Amino acid sequence: MQLFDTLRGTSATLESQDRPLTLYVCGVTPYDTTHIGHARTFLIFDVLQRYLRAQGAEVRYCQNVTDVDDPLFERAQRDGIDWAELARREIAQFRADCAAMNMLVPTYTPLASQEIPGMLAIIERLIELGYGYVRGGGVYYRARMAADYGAMPKLDYAGLLATANQRGNNPDDAHKEDPLDFVLWQPSRAGEPAWPSPWGPGRPGWHIECTAMATRYLGEQIDIHGGGSDLIFPHHPSEIAQTEPVTGVRPFVRFWVHGGMARLGGEKMSKSLGNIVFVRDALQEHSADALRWYLMSFPYRDDFDYVTADVVATEAKIAQLAAALRAVGGAGSELDATPARAAFLAAMDDNLNTPLALTVLDDLASAVVRGAAAGQDVGAAQAVLGDLAGTFGFLAAHML
Repeated sequence: MQLFDTLRGTSATLESQDRPLTLYVCGVTPYDTTHIGHARTFLIFDVLQRYLRAQGAEVRYCQNVTDVDDPLFERAQRDGIDWAELARREIAQFRADCAAMNMLVPTYTPLASQEIPGMLAIIERLIELGYGYVRGGGVYYRARMAADYGAMPKLDYAGLLATANQRGNNPDDAHKEDPLDFVLWQPSRAGEPAWPSPWGPGRPGWHIECTAMATRYLGEQIDIHGGGSDLIFPHHPSEIAQTEPVTGVRPFVRFWVHGGMARLGGEKMSKSLGNIVFVRDALQEHSADALRWYLMSFPYRDDFDYVTADVVATEAKIAQLAAALRAVGGAGSELDATPARAAFLAAMDDNLNTPLALTVLDDLASAVVRGAAAGQDVGAAQAVLGDLAGTFGFLAAHML
């Protein structure tokens, strides 16, 4: 399978291993779940792991929950609710939405709040190695020590700093040696949870959370690390910067895979802008299969505009798929689905080309419906159709 690696900037061959393939995907911050942007990101990796498993690979999939982070605490304070209660409520909603969308449950779903000891151990080692330094009850990472820190986003220092500042960095923090340095540990503010540490009570920075969880559950090197394209900087380069000095294993990740952003009315769909569509609301209007088909009908790396009318139009494709799977043929010539299977596999092997794979699936469903009406033997073709539909996680695939 050819898979695009954001760090290399090109596709490379994802080869089978004499061990399970490991997949880590940065999960939700549980304060306003679950919107279509979330669903699109996690569907990409749901379909990827389904396809890898269909090809005989064993996959160990870790999807974390970032329940220690500024947006969660800020929302809890705004709404006058305990942060842990807000997190529990939103995690339950997220998991219910994923189940309703027929997503496979990951092998591991760790919560950042339960992984603090592992983070502390990594931070201590970074300080010993000279990558981390202690100031004002916090710990910072020396960004200039990170080899190729700008390689993934393809930015120079000025570009890195400008992007980091747009995404939560505080360049005016007086405790920093360099404005681009990022937080490994920080004192908690009023109303926020705090954990004991060698540097005083506080909480971890965002980036160290994923380093700790990824390496604990999947090992020192990961085959595929995914998330939305908004994580291309600073989150994922910061993970590399923290992890490789401690483990000594390079590269930390073999393939960095990023999904595009969802837009609504031309604007990025985001909680901060308030222009979001929740999965639970979308499922009141559309079937889960139609929503899955629609969200995977765009190249996974591309941003896309969510258009309700287009989701409605997709229901016809799901209806045809269901009709094909329950069609009764005759005793005539056998409908050959071998070319369709080959075309489907070629599309999926070409950097998860789901739009083309769905076109192949749609064409095969149409051929089965026509063949059955003409009295052809469509049993073998239906079996192929069901297998291919199952790769996309369509509930209709269970009709056989």
